[in-house]
Amino acid sequence: MMKYILLLLFLPAFAVAQQRPTNQNLFDTIPFIPDHTTDRLAQFAKQPVEQGGIIFLGNSITEMGNWGKLLNDTTVLNRGIGGDITFGVLKRLDDITKRRPKKLFILLGINDIGKDIPDSVIAYNYAKIIKQVHANSPATKIFVQSILPVNPAHANFPQHYDKSEHIPRVNKMLEAGAKVLDYTYINIAPLFLDANKKLADEYTYEGLHLKPAAYEIWVAYLKKMKYL
Repeated sequence: MMKYILLLLFLPAFAVAQQRPTNQNLFDTIPFIPDHTTDRLAQFAKQPVEQGGIIFLGNSITEMGNWGKLLNDTTVLNRGIGGDITFGVLKRLDDITKRRPKKLFILLGINDIGKDIPDSVIAYNYAKIIKQVHANSPATKIFVQSILPVNPAHANFPQHYDKSEHIPRVNKMLEAGAKVLDYTYINIAPLFLDANKKLADEYTYEGLHLKPAAYEIWVAYLKKMKYL
């Protein structure tokens, strides 16, 4: 019964989204830093294809994490690209699925929000990502991590800061979809909140990206919860 309740919660968002993804002129679907995307993809293409490992997939927040060192495992792959959005990840999923990872940790969405991509479309794209991974790498355990809060007290990324109300909306959709689409939702946002429920200054450089200490807390939590 609970599965069907969750499905009913999740489907309205998809119903709206399905009217939009085929018409990408409605919003900008180019990553924030196209040249960096090209450089990162070239780096990825040079790496040997080894299967059964752990992959972290996402945008700059993922890219800035030294996951191999944090996990003391040089086989862990960092597939973060600064400025990337869900549309960009959809285009590069083959690099993930051909490696048949044992575990895949995903964190995406803040750049989509910054580009005014509708919440429902972000959720729809997440569903497409999940379904493609399940179809092409069925043994992969997928973990979707909550979009992190921002701190608008800073001035570096106004296109992200002034849309922070979208973050809990998208997270709610992602949480609701976990059982329907067979993935584990991880709410990491509370790890980094201040008293005002913003990204705490002690963990961020400029209200969006994380300091090294935050990644240590992040990984410790994943281990504590037995996700790693």
